[in-house]
Amino acid sequence: MTRASTLLLAAGVLLAACQPVAFAAEEAVAAPVPARISKEGAGLKTAIFAGGCFWGIEGVFSHVRGVKSAISGYHGGNAASASYDVVSSGASSHAEAVRVTYDPKIVRYDQLLQIFFSVGADPTLKNRQGPDSGPQYRAALIPMNKEQAAVAAAYLAQMRKSGKWNRPIVTGIEAYKAFYPAEAYHQDFILKNPNQGYILRWDMPKIRALKSMYPALYSQAFQPG
Repeated sequence: MTRASTLLLAAGVLLAACQPVAFAAEEAVAAPVPARISKEGAGLKTAIFAGGCFWGIEGVFSHVRGVKSAISGYHGGNAASASYDVVSSGASSHAEAVRVTYDPKIVRYDQLLQIFFSVGADPTLKNRQGPDSGPQYRAALIPMNKEQAAVAAAYLAQMRKSGKWNRPIVTGIEAYKAFYPAEAYHQDFILKNPNQGYILRWDMPKIRALKSMYPALYSQAFQPG
């Protein structure tokens, strides 16, 4: 394949990716302060979050203090279907997801949950986030240890009782299967493409909301994956 053909193919893939369409703007929600505080002990921890198009979720967590990496990828299906072409078609069991590695001495898992539901994902939407629809864009929590699972379950229960949302909470907890990192062009997408239309329309507002709502946990610098 020639260089020109390769560039055209890459451009076509980006155009086919998370697309800005005529939907109402997402609104940040002041998710409740977690009542169940996570106690994961020392050392770096990893958790997975699915919340629609992974560009924005990766971008949000990459601006959180204590996060060491945020990797876009696929969770819920098998290795054979772990590619953007297959996942974006809705023909796999995968969700677009982000694997977050963090230092619990700086930011706890329960704080990551609060951030996620405040500025990252709408927990009342089933198989859709923002302008993107299909099961691959479902919101889900994928805990990586028993403590995360207990904290996630407690927080979802707290959210349901909080009255913060006008519709039922439908986000669920999914058992970990395997995480497959997405293609290289999806990684650190906001850092590499800050003026891309979808990013400006849907994802930069999430990062501004993070800075406004959680200044103590906000990092001006983007932490590359």
